[in-house]
Amino acid sequence: MKKFLSNVKTKLFTKVEKEHSEAYMRRIAFLNKYSLLFHALISCALVFIVEVISRRDFLSACSFVAGHTFAFLYNALIVFASLCFAYMFRRRAFIRIIISGFWIILGIINGCILSNRVTPFGFTDLKCIPDLLAMNNTNYFTAEEATIVVIGLGLFALFCIVLFIKGPRFQGKIHKVIVLASIVSVLFIGLPITTSAAQKTNVVASYFSNIAQGYENYGFIYGFSSSVIDRGMKKPDTYNEQHIDGIEEQVVADKKETTVTSKNAPNIICVLLESFCDPDEIKFLNYNEDPIPTFHKLEKKYTSGYLTVPVVGAGTANTEFEVLTGMSMKYFGTGEYPYKTILKKTDCESTASDLATIGYGTHAVHNNGGNFYSRVNAFSMMGYDTFTSKELMNIQTYTPNGNWATDDILVNETMKTLDSTPNQPDFTYTITVGTHGDYPTTPVINDPKYVASGADDEESLNQWTYYINQLNEVDTFMNDLIKKVSKRDEDTVIVFFGDHLPTMGLTDDDMKSGDIYKTKYVTWNNMGLKKQDADLYAYQLMASITNSVGIHEGTILSYHQTQSDSTTYQDGLENLQYDILYGDRYCYDGQDKYPASDIVMGVDDVVVNSATNSIGDSEVIIRGKNFTKWSRVYVNDKKVNTIFSSADCLVISKDDIEDGDTVKVCQLGSNDTIFRSSNEITYADPDVKAETEEPTEGTESTGDNN
Repeated sequence: MKKFLSNVKTKLFTKVEKEHSEAYMRRIAFLNKYSLLFHALISCALVFIVEVISRRDFLSACSFVAGHTFAFLYNALIVFASLCFAYMFRRRAFIRIIISGFWIILGIINGCILSNRVTPFGFTDLKCIPDLLAMNNTNYFTAEEATIVVIGLGLFALFCIVLFIKGPRFQGKIHKVIVLASIVSVLFIGLPITTSAAQKTNVVASYFSNIAQGYENYGFIYGFSSSVIDRGMKKPDTYNEQHIDGIEEQVVADKKETTVTSKNAPNIICVLLESFCDPDEIKFLNYNEDPIPTFHKLEKKYTSGYLTVPVVGAGTANTEFEVLTGMSMKYFGTGEYPYKTILKKTDCESTASDLATIGYGTHAVHNNGGNFYSRVNAFSMMGYDTFTSKELMNIQTYTPNGNWATDDILVNETMKTLDSTPNQPDFTYTITVGTHGDYPTTPVINDPKYVASGADDEESLNQWTYYINQLNEVDTFMNDLIKKVSKRDEDTVIVFFGDHLPTMGLTDDDMKSGDIYKTKYVTWNNMGLKKQDADLYAYQLMASITNSVGIHEGTILSYHQTQSDSTTYQDGLENLQYDILYGDRYCYDGQDKYPASDIVMGVDDVVVNSATNSIGDSEVIIRGKNFTKWSRVYVNDKKVNTIFSSADCLVISKDDIEDGDTVKVCQLGSNDTIFRSSNEITYADPDVKAETEEPTEGTESTGDNN
């Protein structure tokens, strides 16, 4: 065995100098002489390979080359520019392989992602990796795909090591100054000039209204590169203090006065329905019974309409951002997630902060992890008072695929937020998760009440049957929430909206609306508000809702309420949005008018009442209230293994605690983030007390014998 390993080491990892034939040297000289030409050919080949992998279809890649030839060549130019770095090194073959492997690996990742969602892979997805790792049982990558990728990366790394050791080296002179100047010229002069020309002649687009379509039309490499370079917002050409002042003056001139006060303002509940699609909107889909009767009843009786959202199949946080802030994702870079970028460091005016100025309590409720999409931070930056995530909920039931908490728990959790502020109106933003993918291709519901038909194959039918049954669960949640609210003697408006269509391969042609970026919203109220149907963009939704109840507050909300019919509407929105997030905040007179809040996780106190030994003395029972599966006992501020027994009982090992130790319970998010802590008590071990009280010979007990 040792001899075998020694032979492998010698053959693979030991550099052996040998004389090459004259023919070999001539070939090397020829390749070096025309290396730029070969780089161009390699670049075209790499782009084609990446497109085949990304599209998972050879013919589709061929159609891209034939139908978008100049875009294909522009993608090749990007690869060509990257390959030029090889001229800085003697191991040029090794560098070419590394660069080529980099592009192919990105293509493989994109292909895997597109097999499970509609939105292609972008740079901002890298910021979401910790969130995805924190989510159990999700299938952005299947186990098989992940295994193949890991094995492939391992083999590629091994090949690169061998090539580095035994591969050829350039023997000529490297003119580093000339080479470096040439690379800089290509990257910072040639490529930008070509990009500008390509965008002006519509070879590629500078903005993708539809990211998936943009990647398909202009190529993955250009799309991904755009997501790396084009981040945040570009400063509008018209941006300056005078322009912002002019916009504000026009808003003030047209703005109505708010007609409610903190004493008579209605509660406003905004509910995001995850991956919600009215099945009536899908042309080919049939079913035996209407799965969403509550939704359709609300649609007929109260204000409703289409809602144009910025994402398809994934990207809930971006629809959420538009709804809550009134800002448009159109002005951000390709594939941007503001929650993961600008809101990490900058506070942001939102519906919550605007309503807080007139006395509202503001809350968010979500039966998924608080850290996902960095929501805890984002909601703080947007001024929320409280956020109740799954870590603060006693979740007991999950969807049939086992991935997600059922939405019924959100009814009482939403009611708790209203109860937590008895002398205030409330704005509560509730996020469901029950209809989230993935959707099983095999039956997982025994004797389903709702059965789909019309799909092309059995696997699709199974997915649609599962989906419409989960839609019914959401519809039941909507009905239960309305019933609960109806019993309260408080004016209330509820708006329900879909964040994006499900990841089921839907196309524009499949939809009655003709647009996969259109979902629906419906409303309910107990105030007798007039039904005023309107098709809206997501960033207009809360301006419309607040307008309907006489609330005319905030910079962006007031702008939508007064300027949506203006010919300069989009220009003004872009300028205000830039001013608030990236500019000098002229609209706030340069002040931080809406600072981040000290957000509190949950509305119920976590309480520890006692810590007592179990009957067998092997465990310690922690009793209290409002414990959840995410409760962990801390002994002397150190986390110990904790068993969740019930909402009022936790169990730890007796070995982890001693007499006199302090005990508290913390609610933990991903990465052991402490969301909320209980009161602290001191543990008294009765066995130790008994030993100290027991008198010994020749001494007198000082204990209390009563």
